[in-house]
Amino acid sequence: MPPARKRARKYDSARTRAAVLAQFAHVREAVAALTPEQLAGPTRLGEWTVRDLAAHLAWMVETVPQLLASPEGGKDRLALLDWPAMTAGASERIDTHTRGIDASDLPGLYARVADDYEEALAGAADEQLLPLSFGAMTFADFLVTRTVELVVHTDDLNAATGADIPFDRQALAACTRLLADALAAKAPGGAVEVRIPPYAVVQCVEGPRHTRGTPPNVVETDPLTWIRLATGRTEWAAELDAAHVSASGERADLEDLLPLMG
Repeated sequence: MPPARKRARKYDSARTRAAVLAQFAHVREAVAALTPEQLAGPTRLGEWTVRDLAAHLAWMVETVPQLLASPEGGKDRLALLDWPAMTAGASERIDTHTRGIDASDLPGLYARVADDYEEALAGAADEQLLPLSFGAMTFADFLVTRTVELVVHTDDLNAATGADIPFDRQALAACTRLLADALAAKAPGGAVEVRIPPYAVVQCVEGPRHTRGTPPNVVETDPLTWIRLATGRTEWAAELDAAHVSASGERADLEDLLPLMG
């Protein structure tokens, strides 16, 4: 049985670098095919249009070369598992910045961002400290957060347009694992086992730790359902009713712990 996670797992930096580029390439291809009518359409993200969402996706990757070119961050280190909970506090700033992006030429914007990202990776050290607004994070850890942003907002874009943009396997895995580990950090313990095959298994919630045989409290779901629950795109009760989540045992109710990100 896996132990409850209190620290972020290790991620292969080379794979994460490639995953960000691969997922961005999927989004870039889809955005280039959207019509003006589709770009003007609504999303599930408040007042954002599809064009706003597309601009935000580009910015999420553009932050990589921008932060790498900035002076290194200070001593206030931000742990990877702290990042999901801190995003909600930045929502207003993110909204303001996104609305200020010139998204009149999305293909041109995406081409420039992709080129800048690849160029910036060439000399980037995994341990370089990047100066985020709420603390300094290593470059390697920050790249994992980019997989979350890309996967979550790719799903938003699919929901808004029906584009059926594919998910890079490594990006989806990193996103799933980080959000699963964030749950275990938020509610440490060993009473409940959360399974998100094929990418993650964590134990969480205070109570008796299970050591052998079938755990008495088990939650199981697929990666995209988990990601939607963890980011507030859907609700626990709705996914239980739709049989997208199975929960067995008297402690296997995560409703009060979700979402993990705003």
